[in-house]
Formats: sequence, C-alpha cells, structure tokens
Amino acid sequence: MTMLIISEILLYLCFSILIGSFFIALVPSSLKPEISIQRWIQVTATLGIAIFSFVPILLLILQLDKGNDLVGTSQMVLRTFEVGKAWISTFLVANVLFIFLLWFENQSNRTYSIGGLVLTFLLILGLGWASHATSISHVKGFVTHTSHFAAVTIWIGVLLVVSWFSKGISNWLNFLKWFTPVAIICFSVTAISGIVLMTYVVDFNKYTDAWMLPYGQLLLIKHLLIIPLLVYAAINSLFVKKKLQNDLSFNPKPWAKVESLVVLLIFSVTAALSHQSPPTESTFKNEGPSKLYSYFYQGQNLQVMNVELAANVKGISLLILSILLIGLTIYAFLKKAPAFLTFLLSILIVFSSYLALILSIK
Repeated sequence: MTMLIISEILLYLCFSILIGSFFIALVPSSLKPEISIQRWIQVTATLGIAIFSFVPILLLILQLDKGNDLVGTSQMVLRTFEVGKAWISTFLVANVLFIFLLWFENQSNRTYSIGGLVLTFLLILGLGWASHATSISHVKGFVTHTSHFAAVTIWIGVLLVVSWFSKGISNWLNFLKWFTPVAIICFSVTAISGIVLMTYVVDFNKYTDAWMLPYGQLLLIKHLLIIPLLVYAAINSLFVKKKLQNDLSFNPKPWAKVESLVVLLIFSVTAALSHQSPPTESTFKNEGPSKLYSYFYQGQNLQVMNVELAANVKGISLLILSILLIGLTIYAFLKKAPAFLTFLLSILIVFSSYLALILSIK
C-alpha cells in the first residue's frame, strides 16, 4: 500500500512538472518571470511516468502470480487487462517523448513546447483510460477523469514550475494577470469533474455515512484541504497582486511555494484515497469503522453505518476558530510574517475544521 501511494504521488508530480514546463514555455517572456528548468528534469519526469504508472501493474502481477509463472502472468495482465493495455500505450508514448526531449537542442523553440505538450496530453489520455471511472462508465468516466486530471496538472503544474524554477521576480505582476483567470477556470473544471467522479463511489445522501470508513475519512480531509488552498490562491492572486502594484521589490515566491506544499498534501491524500475500499455497507461489515473514527467514538455502538450532524457548542466553537485562523493567515501575510508560519496555520485550519465536523456527530 505504501509503495502504491508514494508512486502515485510521484506520478502526479511528474505530470505536473511536464505540463507546467511545456505550458509556461509557450507564454511570451514579457508575461512571466524568467524560468530555468533543465532538460534532465523533464527527462526524469518522463521516465518517472513510465516507471511509477507501472507500480500498480507490477503489484497486480505479483498478486495473481503467487510464484507460479511470472512471465505468463505478466503477459496475461499486459495483453488482456485494460490497465495493462493502457500501460503499454503509456510506455510507448513515454518513449517517444523521451526521444523527442533528447532530439531537440533548442528548448526555446515553440515546436519543442507544443510537441511536448501534445505528447504529455496523450499520456494523460492513457491514465484516463486506465482509471476506475472509465471502468464504470466508458465514455463519461474517461472524459470526466481526463478533464479532471488535465485541469489539475495545468493549474498546479504552472504553479510548481513558476514557484520553484523561476529566477527573480520580474514580470510577476504580468504573470498573475493571466494566470489568475486560468487558475479559476482550471479549479472550476476540477471541482465539477471531481464531484462527478465522487458520485461513482459515494452517494451524496450518504456522504457523512462514509466518514465511518477510511475512504470517507480521507475524502473529508481532502475536501478540507481545499480550504487553505483557496486561501492561498486568494492571497497569491489578489493580495500579492496589490502588493506588487505598490512595491515591485516584493518577493511573492515563498507564498507560491507554500501553496504548492498544500497541493502536495492534497496529492498525498488523493493517492491514499484511490487505494481504499469503497464506502459501502459490505465494506463496513467486513472491515468495520476506521481507527480514526473509532478513536473519537470508542465505546459507542458502531454497528450501523449512519452519521448525522447536529449543531453543538464544541462544533460551533471549532468552526469559529477555523474562520479566525483563515483571517489570521491573511493577516499574517499583510504583516509580512514568514510564509512557512502561514503553512502551519493552514494545517490548523484543516485540523479545527475536521474536529468541528467530527465532534458535531450525534
């Protein structure tokens, strides 16, 4: 399980770096800070996609083989399973991209960026083909998962590349002018497609019931992590923009880096979430409630998968605390506090919001 989660996190990062580097390269130099991302990073990310996307295939092969015929089992999985066929396509496209990256000498050439972007998008299509959503609904699931992942990688990819690979802060204000609407569009597509994907696993009417299981706990934490992500998005798009208008020497990179750290947390939770059993009655009967949920409600009757919320003093107090922490995060930015301090505040926002909901269960 740990290997699967780590490989998936690294897979998300590889895609984000590739999409971000190729996308930002197409933007005129006057509308972005100076970016310096070496070719070996793109090559490594390409190899990473081929390797990390194979990890779940490898574990599946080992699970089915059980020491009998490793070669035969490998051929069966790669030739007959949809995830195996999808990985073969991913491997072939990754090889083409690898050769493409080594073939072009001039990285500033627009053909280089366009070709890299097209090949990376083909890799995203392969990932969508192998997704759980596609196995449930071939066309709708494929389109939804692909659009969800593409929107995430464009938004987060550009953010990662600019925050970690830019030199200086020149043209940052011009960058924010076009990146802010792009980020809003990507977030909107991500949110809508994410809701659709969630309905494949969780019934809206049973969303809180799912909290009793590990899947529901991780889903709740993922949704709560979106709160500080939106706070940082607001800081970087609104407050940083205003700050730069008044002070061109202001360095916005630490705040963009902190936002990318929140994204890394979301990637981590998403990776862990994708390898949990679906929150169904049968899962609850076979596996029982999650350890985290049981910690808060140990000693109570946890034989029925049913969660209802009711307002109480503890829940309302913690909710107010979460709102105050959001305000404190913005205040810390305005008072020029270290960016990492606000990252700790964002963790507290998620923690207090989580407790506000968990302790409001009747």
